[in-house]
Amino acid sequence: MASRIVAAARQAASITRISSSQQPLPRLVQRRGLAGAADHHGPAKVNCWQEPRNPANWKEEHFVIVSLTGWGLLIFGSYKFFTKGKGKTEEVAAAASQ
Repeated sequence: MASRIVAAARQAASITRISSSQQPLPRLVQRRGLAGAADHHGPAKVNCWQEPRNPANWKEEHFVIVSLTGWGLLIFGSYKFFTKGKGKTEEVAAAASQ
């Protein structure tokens, strides 16, 4: 089984050598690379504490952190509001009986 895999790998390598030798390799290839990262489209993004009233100008990661924190506080606060006192009555009843 291993010899079949080795033979297939050798055959694939020889095919790629043959096909690449038939076409000349381009020496000057124009590549843009990461040049597009410097092009800003619109206003620069700022930290959330520099412009707290304008979320459209916040950096993306700051917007995500603030949004998730807000949702977490909303869910936890509503949980505490709607379940207030249910856990404490059992503790008070247990302490009164002792």
